[in-house]
Amino acid sequence: MTRTSDLIDVLVADATPVRRLRPPAARAACWLLFAGLVMILVGIAHGVRADLALRLHQPIFVIGVAAALTTGVLAAVGAFIASVPGMSRRWLLLPTPACLVWVATIGFGCLTDWVSVGPEGMSLGETARCFATLVLVSVPLTLVMFIMLRHVARLSPAPVTMTGSLAVAALTAMVLSILHPLDATTMILAWNFGVTVLFLWLNGRYGQRLLTWVAQR
Repeated sequence: MTRTSDLIDVLVADATPVRRLRPPAARAACWLLFAGLVMILVGIAHGVRADLALRLHQPIFVIGVAAALTTGVLAAVGAFIASVPGMSRRWLLLPTPACLVWVATIGFGCLTDWVSVGPEGMSLGETARCFATLVLVSVPLTLVMFIMLRHVARLSPAPVTMTGSLAVAALTAMVLSILHPLDATTMILAWNFGVTVLFLWLNGRYGQRLLTWVAQR
């Protein structure tokens, strides 16, 4: 039987250096900078909504945009802090006040205009264009968020991942409020949390193989 001291010596001899994660605040800042870059590029390519100047004089619109932005930032910070082993999961409640304000400003815009029929025939409606922008913004943010939170996947990923998804949803909603005239918050939430549920299912079924593949890269 191998003695404990010998086993320790063998483990120490075969151990490889482990790169420490950056502080959670620094990782959150990196993700937010990436999110800001994506949103700026999409905004330059798409252009703002025609009535933005008018909407900026409406308090409920300004409060909704500010609350969505604050929710996204705080949710990202809370997710990265709570993803560190030993840190309190109460950090996940950080975006709650801002999220409540944001939800209180959500309207119910028409999301049925997928196809428009005009003099020139059929074309994509505003909802279809809105959904395309939603995918263009949220997919890269979601992928980078999940990769940066991959270390929590072996513990209890659901709460942290859901909060990360809330960060993506809130920032995406803020961008779409500036770019599109439709209130697409309901669609945004359904899309982002649907992607999160799919990710959690894949993690539960193929988590070990996914983590091994990501770690090798």
